[in-house]
Order: sequence, then structure tokens, then C-alpha cells
Amino acid sequence: MNETNVCVVGNVATRPAYRELATGPSARFRLAVTARYWDREKNVWTDGHTNFFTVWANRQLAVNVAACVEVGQPVVVQGRLKVRTEVQGQQQWASADIDAVAIGHDLSRGMAFFQRAVKPEAPPTAARPEPNWETPRPTEPQHAQPEQRGQQQHMQEEGGEEGGPAPQEQEAVAVT
Repeated sequence: MNETNVCVVGNVATRPAYRELATGPSARFRLAVTARYWDREKNVWTDGHTNFFTVWANRQLAVNVAACVEVGQPVVVQGRLKVRTEVQGQQQWASADIDAVAIGHDLSRGMAFFQRAVKPEAPPTAARPEPNWETPRPTEPQHAQPEQRGQQQHMQEEGGEEGGPAPQEQEAVAVT
């Protein structure tokens, strides 16, 4: 695919906004990524330009983001970069969004405790009855000879069951 996959390290700038949508849970927050460089003249680390990204998380990732991510925390985000441009009045705006695949705390700047997410149990579904796929048996065998058909009709009229001879007539049929 021709998507731009990125991995960015920064600080959470806004509280995650969580929503339940028809397509499933969704969460978003703003991420501030500031470049830092060593200034040789001043002999100190200096902050460079800060880029802001809107990070989008969906499904279980959104649920976990809403529960674990807070403003100011250092995080690592991996996902697909999407740059959008909009025109509002006379101004043109550009925004960079990341559709997150994975989000985690930056352990080079702190400690975290991992806890596996508990999957909710699926509600029981009503069992559907099994369809009847069998074809019904014909009442009269199609492969029977014409004289056998006549005998079968006669036996049914005499009280035989399901097209077969009556119990007292079974011996007579077997003898002939």
C-alpha cells in the first residue's frame, strides 16, 4: 500500500475525547512533538519547533486510550499519517492526523505498569433452528412396475401403512 506510516514520540497535549459510535468506540487527542537539539554555543539542550498531531484511535485501542492516557504523559504513537487541507474564509488550514495502530508510554522517560485488557463477554445469541434440508419422500415409488402400483394402491385401501402392505397381508405378498 502507498500509505505513510509514522512513529512519533511526544507529549499528550489534550485530554482524550472518547465517543461510542455506530462503528464502535473512538478516541482522539492532540499530541505535541518537539524537536530538541544540542546548542554548542550555549552548551545546553534547546527546544526546536513543535508539531501538533491529532491522534485517532478506534475499537479496543480507543477504550484503552481513554482509560490510560492523560495530559502531559510521554507517549509513542505508530500509525498512518493523513494530512488534510481546508479553506475557511480567506485562510487555508492544514492539519496532520495519525490513525493510530499502537500507542504506548515512552519508557525512556518514566515507568508504566501493563495490565491486559479484559474482553467483555459477548451477549448470548438466540439459537436459530436448523433448516430442514431433506426432500420429502414421494408417497408412491416412481420406479415401481404398473402391476406393483396397483397392488400397492389395493393394499393402502385395505389399511396398510405408509404405502406398505397391511401386517396380515405381508405373508401373502411375500409368497406371490
